[in-house]
Amino acid sequence: MSDPIDEFSFLPEQAAEAGIPAPVPRGDRLSLTLADGRTLSALRYIPAESPDDAPVVTFLHGAGLNAHTWDTTILALGLPALAIDLPGHGDSSWRDDLAYIARALAPDVAAGIDAWADGPQVLVGQSLGGLTAAAVAAARPDLVRELVVVDITPGVDPNAGPTQIRDFFAGPVDWASRDELVERALAFGLGGGTRRKAERGVYFNSRVRADGRVEWKHHFAHLANAASASPAAAATAAAQQDAVAAVLGESGWEDLAAVTAPTTLIRGERGYVTPDDAAEFARRVPAASVAVVPAGHNVQEEIPLQLGARLRAMVTAT
Repeated sequence: MSDPIDEFSFLPEQAAEAGIPAPVPRGDRLSLTLADGRTLSALRYIPAESPDDAPVVTFLHGAGLNAHTWDTTILALGLPALAIDLPGHGDSSWRDDLAYIARALAPDVAAGIDAWADGPQVLVGQSLGGLTAAAVAAARPDLVRELVVVDITPGVDPNAGPTQIRDFFAGPVDWASRDELVERALAFGLGGGTRRKAERGVYFNSRVRADGRVEWKHHFAHLANAASASPAAAATAAAQQDAVAAVLGESGWEDLAAVTAPTTLIRGERGYVTPDDAAEFARRVPAASVAVVPAGHNVQEEIPLQLGARLRAMVTAT
Protein backbone atom coordinates (compact mmCIF):
# COMPACT_ATOMS: atom_id res chain seq x y z
CA MET A 1 0.00 0.00 0.00
CA SER A 2 1.20 3.54 -0.72
CA ASP A 3 1.13 6.17 1.99
CA PRO A 4 -1.39 9.02 1.57
CA ILE A 5 -0.40 12.67 1.49
CA ASP A 6 -1.50 12.99 5.10
CA GLU A 7 -3.82 11.26 7.56
CA PHE A 8 -6.85 13.31 6.44
CA SER A 9 -6.45 12.40 2.75
CA PHE A 10 -8.89 9.53 3.26
CA LEU A 11 -11.82 11.79 4.22
CA PRO A 12 -13.18 12.41 0.67
CA GLU A 13 -13.04 8.68 0.00
CA GLN A 14 -14.81 7.88 3.28
CA ALA A 15 -17.49 10.48 2.57
CA ALA A 16 -18.09 9.04 -0.90
CA GLU A 17 -18.36 5.49 0.48
CA ALA A 18 -20.95 6.65 3.01
CA GLY A 19 -22.88 8.76 0.50
CA ILE A 20 -22.22 12.03 2.33
CA PRO A 21 -22.37 14.82 -0.29
CA ALA A 22 -21.28 17.83 1.78
CA PRO A 23 -17.72 19.15 1.49
CA VAL A 24 -15.43 17.31 3.89
CA PRO A 25 -14.16 19.22 6.92
CA ARG A 26 -10.58 20.32 7.29
CA GLY A 27 -8.65 18.11 9.69
CA ASP A 28 -5.91 19.25 12.06
CA ARG A 29 -3.63 17.14 14.25
CA LEU A 30 -3.33 18.68 17.73
CA SER A 31 -0.72 18.00 20.41
CA LEU A 32 -0.64 18.94 24.09
CA THR A 33 2.25 18.44 26.50
CA LEU A 34 0.85 17.23 29.82
CA ALA A 35 2.19 18.20 33.23
CA ASP A 36 4.35 15.05 33.50
CA GLY A 37 5.85 15.50 30.03
CA ARG A 38 3.67 12.99 28.20
CA THR A 39 1.91 14.00 24.99
CA LEU A 40 -1.84 13.98 24.41
CA SER A 41 -2.84 14.00 20.75
CA ALA A 42 -6.17 14.67 19.06
CA LEU A 43 -7.88 15.39 15.76
CA ARG A 44 -9.91 18.54 15.16
CA TYR A 45 -12.51 18.58 12.38
CA ILE A 46 -13.51 22.00 11.03
CA PRO A 47 -16.52 22.16 8.65
CA ALA A 48 -16.04 24.40 5.63
CA GLU A 49 -19.16 26.43 6.46
CA SER A 50 -18.02 27.21 10.04
CA PRO A 51 -14.22 27.58 9.95
CA ASP A 52 -14.07 29.72 13.07
CA ASP A 53 -16.30 27.61 15.33
CA ALA A 54 -14.84 25.67 18.25
CA PRO A 55 -15.63 21.96 18.75
CA VAL A 56 -19.06 21.17 20.17
CA VAL A 57 -18.70 17.37 20.31
CA THR A 58 -15.70 15.49 21.69
CA PHE A 59 -15.17 11.78 20.97
CA LEU A 60 -13.22 9.14 22.92
CA HIS A 61 -12.46 5.78 21.27
CA GLY A 62 -12.22 2.28 22.72
CA ALA A 63 -9.25 0.09 23.62
CA GLY A 64 -6.97 -0.78 20.70
CA LEU A 65 -8.52 1.87 18.44
CA ASN A 66 -7.61 5.51 17.77
CA ALA A 67 -9.31 8.83 17.09
CA HIS A 68 -9.81 8.04 13.39
CA THR A 69 -12.40 5.40 14.28
CA TRP A 70 -14.83 8.36 14.46
CA ASP A 71 -14.03 9.78 10.99
CA THR A 72 -17.22 8.76 9.19
CA THR A 73 -19.42 9.48 12.20
CA ILE A 74 -17.96 13.00 12.30
CA LEU A 75 -18.50 13.42 8.56
CA ALA A 76 -22.15 12.51 9.15
CA LEU A 77 -22.32 14.81 12.19
CA GLY A 78 -21.36 17.86 10.10
CA LEU A 79 -20.38 19.93 13.14
CA PRO A 80 -17.05 21.10 14.61
CA ALA A 81 -15.65 18.17 16.53
CA LEU A 82 -12.68 16.88 18.46
CA ALA A 83 -11.53 13.24 18.63
CA ILE A 84 -8.87 12.46 21.23
CA ASP A 85 -6.32 9.65 21.10
CA LEU A 86 -6.53 8.11 24.57
CA PRO A 87 -3.17 7.66 26.32
CA GLY A 88 -1.44 4.55 25.01
CA HIS A 89 -3.19 4.88 21.64
CA GLY A 90 -2.71 6.72 18.36
CA ASP A 91 -0.20 9.55 18.68
CA SER A 92 -0.65 9.96 22.46
CA SER A 93 2.13 8.77 24.77
CA TRP A 94 2.07 5.37 26.43
CA ARG A 95 1.71 5.25 30.21
CA ASP A 96 4.67 3.79 32.11
CA ASP A 97 2.32 2.67 34.91
CA LEU A 98 0.07 0.81 32.43
CA ALA A 99 -2.94 2.43 34.13
CA TYR A 100 -5.35 2.30 31.19
CA ILE A 101 -8.44 2.69 33.32
CA ALA A 102 -11.09 5.40 33.23
CA ARG A 103 -10.17 7.41 36.30
CA ALA A 104 -6.48 7.45 35.33
CA LEU A 105 -7.24 8.55 31.77
CA ALA A 106 -9.88 11.15 32.66
CA PRO A 107 -7.51 13.93 33.85
CA ASP A 108 -5.62 13.78 30.54
CA VAL A 109 -8.86 14.02 28.56
CA ALA A 110 -10.03 16.93 30.71
CA ALA A 111 -6.73 18.73 30.04
CA GLY A 112 -7.29 18.27 26.32
CA ILE A 113 -10.83 19.63 26.41
CA ASP A 114 -9.63 22.59 28.48
CA ALA A 115 -6.97 23.32 25.87
CA TRP A 116 -8.90 22.67 22.66
CA ALA A 117 -12.56 23.54 23.33
CA ASP A 118 -14.24 26.80 24.31
CA GLY A 119 -17.24 25.41 26.18
CA PRO A 120 -19.02 22.33 27.52
CA GLN A 121 -19.09 19.42 25.12
CA VAL A 122 -21.41 16.67 24.11
CA LEU A 123 -18.91 14.03 25.25
CA VAL A 124 -19.18 10.73 23.41
CA GLY A 125 -17.19 7.68 24.46
CA GLN A 126 -17.20 4.12 23.15
CA SER A 127 -16.10 1.14 25.27
CA LEU A 128 -13.06 2.23 27.34
CA GLY A 129 -13.72 5.73 26.05
CA GLY A 130 -17.26 5.57 27.43
CA LEU A 131 -16.10 4.75 30.94
CA THR A 132 -13.48 7.49 30.64
CA ALA A 133 -16.11 9.97 29.45
CA ALA A 134 -18.23 9.17 32.52
CA ALA A 135 -15.21 9.77 34.77
CA VAL A 136 -14.59 13.12 33.05
CA ALA A 137 -18.24 14.15 33.39
CA ALA A 138 -18.23 13.24 37.09
CA ALA A 139 -14.99 15.05 37.94
CA ARG A 140 -15.37 18.05 35.60
CA PRO A 141 -19.07 18.80 35.08
CA ASP A 142 -18.12 22.20 33.66
CA LEU A 143 -16.73 20.45 30.58
CA VAL A 144 -19.73 18.27 29.72
CA ARG A 145 -23.18 19.43 28.60
CA GLU A 146 -24.33 15.92 27.65
CA LEU A 147 -22.80 12.45 28.06
CA VAL A 148 -23.17 9.64 25.53
CA VAL A 149 -21.82 6.21 26.47
CA VAL A 150 -21.55 3.74 23.58
CA ASP A 151 -21.83 -0.01 24.23
CA ILE A 152 -20.24 -0.20 27.66
CA THR A 153 -21.37 -0.24 31.28
CA PRO A 154 -19.29 -0.62 34.45
CA GLY A 155 -18.43 -4.25 34.98
CA VAL A 156 -18.31 -5.06 31.27
CA ASP A 157 -14.66 -5.61 30.27
CA PRO A 158 -13.74 -2.80 27.82
CA ASN A 159 -10.67 -4.81 26.75
CA ALA A 160 -12.70 -7.89 25.86
CA GLY A 161 -13.32 -8.97 22.33
CA PRO A 162 -13.69 -11.89 19.99
CA THR A 163 -10.92 -14.48 20.17
CA GLN A 164 -9.58 -13.61 16.71
CA ILE A 165 -8.98 -9.97 17.77
CA ARG A 166 -7.07 -11.02 20.89
CA ASP A 167 -5.02 -13.53 18.88
CA PHE A 168 -4.40 -10.94 16.16
CA PHE A 169 -2.87 -8.44 18.58
CA ALA A 170 -0.98 -11.14 20.49
CA GLY A 171 1.09 -11.86 17.37
CA PRO A 172 4.24 -10.04 16.24
CA VAL A 173 4.49 -6.35 17.07
CA ASP A 174 6.59 -5.29 14.09
CA TRP A 175 6.65 -6.05 10.37
CA ALA A 176 8.66 -5.25 7.26
CA SER A 177 5.80 -3.25 5.74
CA ARG A 178 2.20 -2.16 6.24
CA ASP A 179 1.24 -4.57 3.45
CA GLU A 180 2.18 -7.46 5.76
CA LEU A 181 -0.13 -6.03 8.42
CA VAL A 182 -2.97 -5.66 5.95
CA GLU A 183 -2.57 -9.30 4.87
CA ARG A 184 -2.61 -10.41 8.50
CA ALA A 185 -5.75 -8.39 9.23
CA LEU A 186 -7.55 -9.87 6.24
CA ALA A 187 -6.41 -13.39 7.18
CA PHE A 188 -8.01 -12.93 10.61
CA GLY A 189 -11.27 -11.72 9.07
CA LEU A 190 -10.65 -8.16 10.26
CA GLY A 191 -10.31 -4.85 8.47
CA GLY A 192 -13.87 -3.77 7.79
CA GLY A 193 -14.75 -6.11 4.94
CA THR A 194 -12.62 -4.72 2.11
CA ARG A 195 -8.91 -4.45 1.44
CA ARG A 196 -9.17 -0.67 1.14
CA LYS A 197 -10.77 -0.34 4.57
CA ALA A 198 -8.12 -2.66 6.01
CA GLU A 199 -5.41 -0.46 4.49
CA ARG A 200 -6.93 2.63 6.10
CA GLY A 201 -7.21 0.94 9.48
CA VAL A 202 -3.61 -0.28 9.36
CA TYR A 203 -2.35 3.15 8.31
CA PHE A 204 -4.13 4.87 11.21
CA ASN A 205 -3.09 2.29 13.81
CA SER A 206 0.58 1.80 12.87
CA ARG A 207 3.76 3.78 12.45
CA VAL A 208 7.11 3.36 10.70
CA ARG A 209 10.04 3.27 13.12
CA ALA A 210 13.42 4.86 12.49
CA ASP A 211 14.78 1.44 11.43
CA GLY A 212 12.09 1.15 8.75
CA ARG A 213 10.06 -1.53 10.53
CA VAL A 214 6.32 -1.00 11.04
CA GLU A 215 4.78 -1.37 14.49
CA TRP A 216 1.41 -0.90 16.16
CA LYS A 217 0.88 2.52 17.70
CA HIS A 218 -1.23 1.37 20.60
CA HIS A 219 0.35 -0.07 23.74
CA PHE A 220 -2.23 -2.86 24.09
CA ALA A 221 -0.77 -4.87 21.17
CA HIS A 222 2.69 -4.77 22.73
CA LEU A 223 1.30 -5.79 26.12
CA ALA A 224 -0.69 -8.63 24.52
CA ASN A 225 2.43 -9.85 22.72
CA ALA A 226 4.44 -9.83 25.97
CA ALA A 227 1.70 -11.76 27.75
CA SER A 228 1.49 -14.39 25.00
CA ALA A 229 5.25 -14.91 25.26
CA SER A 230 5.02 -15.62 28.99
CA PRO A 231 2.04 -17.75 30.06
CA ALA A 232 3.00 -17.40 33.71
CA ALA A 233 3.01 -13.62 33.48
CA ALA A 234 -0.30 -13.73 31.62
CA ALA A 235 -1.86 -15.87 34.36
CA THR A 236 -0.64 -13.49 37.04
CA ALA A 237 -1.98 -10.50 35.14
CA ALA A 238 -5.36 -12.23 34.67
CA ALA A 239 -5.59 -12.96 38.38
CA GLN A 240 -4.76 -9.35 39.22
CA GLN A 241 -7.37 -8.16 36.72
CA ASP A 242 -10.03 -10.38 38.31
CA ALA A 243 -9.11 -9.03 41.74
CA VAL A 244 -9.63 -5.40 40.78
CA ALA A 245 -12.52 -5.81 38.32
CA ALA A 246 -15.21 -5.47 40.99
CA VAL A 247 -13.55 -2.37 42.44
CA LEU A 248 -13.21 -0.74 39.01
CA GLY A 249 -16.80 -1.63 38.16
CA GLU A 250 -18.08 0.00 41.31
CA SER A 251 -16.00 3.12 40.69
CA GLY A 252 -17.62 3.34 37.26
CA TRP A 253 -21.09 3.25 38.80
CA GLU A 254 -19.99 5.93 41.27
CA ASP A 255 -18.86 8.10 38.36
CA LEU A 256 -22.17 7.69 36.55
CA ALA A 257 -24.09 8.47 39.74
CA ALA A 258 -22.13 11.70 40.07
CA VAL A 259 -22.80 12.89 36.51
CA THR A 260 -25.18 15.85 36.41
CA ALA A 261 -25.36 16.16 32.60
CA PRO A 262 -28.09 14.38 30.63
CA THR A 263 -26.83 10.87 29.90
CA THR A 264 -27.57 8.37 27.14
CA LEU A 265 -26.43 4.76 26.78
CA ILE A 266 -26.33 3.54 23.18
CA ARG A 267 -26.24 -0.25 23.14
CA GLY A 268 -25.40 -2.27 20.06
CA GLU A 269 -27.83 -5.18 19.85
CA ARG A 270 -24.87 -7.44 18.96
CA GLY A 271 -22.39 -5.63 21.21
CA TYR A 272 -20.86 -6.26 24.63
CA VAL A 273 -23.71 -4.80 26.70
CA THR A 274 -26.37 -7.46 27.29
CA PRO A 275 -30.04 -6.73 28.01
CA ASP A 276 -29.32 -7.51 31.68
CA ASP A 277 -26.42 -5.04 31.68
CA ALA A 278 -28.67 -2.39 30.15
CA ALA A 279 -31.36 -3.09 32.76
CA GLU A 280 -28.80 -2.66 35.53
CA PHE A 281 -27.69 0.61 33.94
CA ALA A 282 -31.30 1.83 33.89
CA ARG A 283 -31.72 0.83 37.53
CA ARG A 284 -28.52 2.54 38.65
CA VAL A 285 -28.90 5.63 36.44
CA PRO A 286 -32.68 6.07 36.29
CA ALA A 287 -32.55 9.54 34.73
CA ALA A 288 -30.55 8.29 31.74
CA SER A 289 -31.89 7.27 28.35
CA VAL A 290 -31.10 3.88 26.82
CA ALA A 291 -31.19 3.31 23.05
CA VAL A 292 -30.65 0.00 21.23
CA VAL A 293 -29.20 0.20 17.72
CA PRO A 294 -28.59 -2.43 15.00
CA ALA A 295 -24.85 -2.80 15.46
CA GLY A 296 -22.13 -4.67 17.26
CA HIS A 297 -19.64 -3.18 19.70
CA ASN A 298 -18.03 -0.67 17.32
CA VAL A 299 -21.24 1.25 16.63
CA GLN A 300 -19.31 4.19 15.15
CA GLU A 301 -17.86 2.00 12.41
CA GLU A 302 -20.96 -0.08 11.66
CA ILE A 303 -23.68 2.60 11.54
CA PRO A 304 -21.81 5.94 11.40
CA LEU A 305 -24.57 7.75 9.51
CA GLN A 306 -27.23 6.88 12.08
CA LEU A 307 -24.93 7.67 14.99
CA GLY A 308 -23.84 10.99 13.47
CA ALA A 309 -27.46 12.01 12.85
CA ARG A 310 -28.44 11.08 16.42
CA LEU A 311 -25.60 13.13 17.87
CA ARG A 312 -26.35 16.10 15.62
CA ALA A 313 -29.93 16.06 16.87
CA MET A 314 -28.67 16.17 20.46
CA VAL A 315 -26.47 19.18 19.76
CA THR A 316 -29.08 21.13 17.83
CA ALA A 317 -32.00 20.32 20.15
CA THR A 318 -31.00 23.08 22.60
